Amino acid sequence: MKYATFLHDGEQRSGVVTDDGVHPFDVGVGLLGLIEAGESELRAVGARALTGAPRLALAEVRLLPPLQPPTVRDFMTFEGHVAGIAVGYGDTVPEEWYAKPAFYFTNPYAMIGAHDDVPVPPGCRRFDFELEVAAVVGRAGRDLSPKEAQDHIIGYTILNDWSARDLQGQEMKVKLGPAKGKDSATTLGPWLVTADELDPYRNAEGFLDLELTVDVNGVTIGQDTLANMAWTFEEMVAYASRGTWVRPGDVLGSGTCGNGGCLAELWGRGGALEPPPLTYGDTVTITAQGLGTISNTVVEGVAPLPIASARRRL
Repeated sequence: MKYATFLHDGEQRSGVVTDDGVHPFDVGVGLLGLIEAGESELRAVGARALTGAPRLALAEVRLLPPLQPPTVRDFMTFEGHVAGIAVGYGDTVPEEWYAKPAFYFTNPYAMIGAHDDVPVPPGCRRFDFELEVAAVVGRAGRDLSPKEAQDHIIGYTILNDWSARDLQGQEMKVKLGPAKGKDSATTLGPWLVTADELDPYRNAEGFLDLELTVDVNGVTIGQDTLANMAWTFEEMVAYASRGTWVRPGDVLGSGTCGNGGCLAELWGRGGALEPPPLTYGDTVTITAQGLGTISNTVVEGVAPLPIASARRRL
C-alpha cells in the first residue's frame, strides 16, 4: 500500500493512495499514529478506507510530508558521492568511511511536502539538492541484527536533503557537523510505500535496485540506482540501533546517490560551480522507481538577522 498525508479544504488528513487518487482515513486518524499502533492496524485502517471512504483526486489535495518523524538520521552510503565531494577538497574517500555506515541527526522540524516551495536559507549563496531514499521505522527496537532490522522497516519514501553548501563548509571547519547547512528544509514524499511493494526490486545482495533521477528545470543532472548503496537499509537500521532505540516513525536517509545526485559532487569533480548553485525560480524534480516523484521550486528566503561574533577569552 501507499499512504499519504495531505491538506484538503484546509483540513489535514491521511489516507491510502491509489492510481487515481487518495481515500482518506477518518478525521483525526494520522499516519504516524497508525504506524505506532502497528502494521496490522495500519493495513486494516487502510483497507477500510479503500472500501468506505470517498476518493479525492490527487489534484484536489496538497501533499504534506507523509509523517512528521520524531528523528531523522541521514547516512552517507554512496561511495561515488563521497568520492566526488572528497575530490573537491583534494582528498580521497577516508578508510574510516568503509568501516561502518556513518550518519548525522538532522532537523525533524524542517520537513516539507512533495510540491512545496523551498525558501533559500538565510545567508546562503550556494544552495543545493540531494537525491536520497529514506526508510521509515515501524517497530521499536535496539541492538538489532540486520536480519532483525528487516522486520522493523515499515516502508520507504523519497528524501531531498536541501543543503546550504557555503554555510556547511564554514561549519564543518568547527568539526561539529553540518548543522545550519542542513537545517532549513527536507522534502519527504510524495507518500510512504510499504516495504512489501518494493520486494520485486530487491536484488540477490539484498539491495533495492531502484532507478533514481534528478532534473533541474527539466534538464537531467543526475542518475543512479539505489543498488549502488554500500550498505542495505537493514544494516543501517541495525547500526543506528546500537546501544540505543529506533522507534516508530524514525526516518533513515540513504545519503546522496552518486553520478550527479547533488551539485556539490559535480563541483568537486569539475573544479568549478557548474552547474551553478540553485537560485530563485529553479525547480528540482526527483523520481525514484516504485516511490514516485517530488518537485519543489526554489523561492527567495529571508535575510539573516545579525548575531555578534564570539567574545574572545584567550
